[in-house]
Amino acid sequence: MTSPIITSDHDLATFCRRLAGAKSIAFDTEFVSEHTYRPQLCLVQVAVEEDLVAIDPLAVGDMKPFWEALSAGEHETIVHAGREEVAFSLAALGRPPSGLFDVQIAAGLVGADYPAGYGNLISKFLGVTPRKGETRTDWRRRPLTDRQVEYALDDVRHLHPLRDRLARRLDELGRRTWMETEMAVFLEEVRSMRGRDRWRKVSGSSGLSSRNQVVVRELWLWRESEAEHRDCPVRRVLRDDLIVELARRRSADPKQIRAVRGMERGDLQRHVPAISQAIARALAVPDDECPEAINRETNPQLTMLGQFLTSALSSICREANVAASLVGTPSDVRDLIAFQLGQTNGSVGPPSLARGWRAEVVGQLLDDLLEGKVSIRIRDPNSEQPLAFERR
Repeated sequence: MTSPIITSDHDLATFCRRLAGAKSIAFDTEFVSEHTYRPQLCLVQVAVEEDLVAIDPLAVGDMKPFWEALSAGEHETIVHAGREEVAFSLAALGRPPSGLFDVQIAAGLVGADYPAGYGNLISKFLGVTPRKGETRTDWRRRPLTDRQVEYALDDVRHLHPLRDRLARRLDELGRRTWMETEMAVFLEEVRSMRGRDRWRKVSGSSGLSSRNQVVVRELWLWRESEAEHRDCPVRRVLRDDLIVELARRRSADPKQIRAVRGMERGDLQRHVPAISQAIARALAVPDDECPEAINRETNPQLTMLGQFLTSALSSICREANVAASLVGTPSDVRDLIAFQLGQTNGSVGPPSLARGWRAEVVGQLLDDLLEGKVSIRIRDPNSEQPLAFERR
C-alpha cells in the first residue's frame, strides 16, 4: 500500500487516468471555512483499490480533472457526511460525484445513531479504534508533515470495508431502495444549498409577513454579493438577527437603519446606503409578487399531540432498527398530524412521514394512533423499548 501526496498537475492527471477504471472510489476533504466566503479546499484524501493518496489543492494548479474523474463513469463514490464534498464537485462542474454512497446515512438506516461520527462508525461496525491527533490542524499551512498526511488519510482508510459492512446489512433488511431514495434527497438538499431560495434559512425569519419576507430576501441577496466580493463569511457582513430586525421595521430611511441596535459598527455604518437601497427595492415589489409567508405557529392541541407522537416515533424506530432522527423531526411529526387533521394549506403535498419508506415504518402507525385504531401501553418501564403498540 502506498501513501503519496500529489502536488503537481502532471501527477494528478496520471492519477485521474487510474481513477477512470476504478469500480469504487472513497474520498474525503480537509477544508477551512472560517475566513472566506466559500470553504477553502486544503487537502483531498482518496482510497482506491489498495492505495491511499492525498492531493494538495494548494500546490496543484487545477483540480478540475479530479472532479471530472469523480463525476464520470459507473463507479461508486463513498463518503462520510459528504455534504461539503458534493458541494465542492458542484462548484467545480455543476455535477455531483457518480454513484454516491454516504456511510453516515447508510448507518442510520440500519439502526446506528444519526448523525454518527466516522470514528464511532468504524468502532461500531468494524471494531477499529480511530487514532487521535491533529484535530486542530490549520490545513492551509505548508509544508504538511508526514504525520498530518497520515492522520488525514485515516479518514478514508476504512471507508471501503465500512461501506461493504453497511451494504450487506442494508441488503439483509431489504433497505437498498431506502438508501437510493435517501441519497437522491441528500443530493437535492446539497443542490438547494446553492440556490437563491437559501434566504428562507435566515434564522428568525419564519412567521414574518410576506412583505417583511421580501425585505429579508433583498438584504440576504445584498449580503451574499458583498460577502463574495470581500471573500469573507456572510456573518461578518450582516448578522441574521439584524436582517430580521430591519425587515420588521421596514424602513429604508438611513437614520432609522442606523438607529437599530447592533448597526453601530463602523463597517456597517459605511454600508447603510447599500442596505437602504436593498430595503427600498423590497418595499417597491408589488404585493402579488411577494413570497408566500410561512406560518410556523401551531395550536396547543397540535403541539401536545406532536410531543406525544414524537415519543412514539422514537420507540417505533428503535424497534425497526432505524435512527429516529433520520426518519423525522418533531416538526415532521406535527406536519403529519396537521395533514391528517386537514389543517394544512390545500396546495401542500403529503408530508415526509406520509411518503415512501417513512410511511411504511412510522407514517401508517402514527395515522392509526391518531384514528384510535392502535393504543399504547407501557410494556416494561426498564426496557430499552418500554412501549407496546396494540391494535384494537
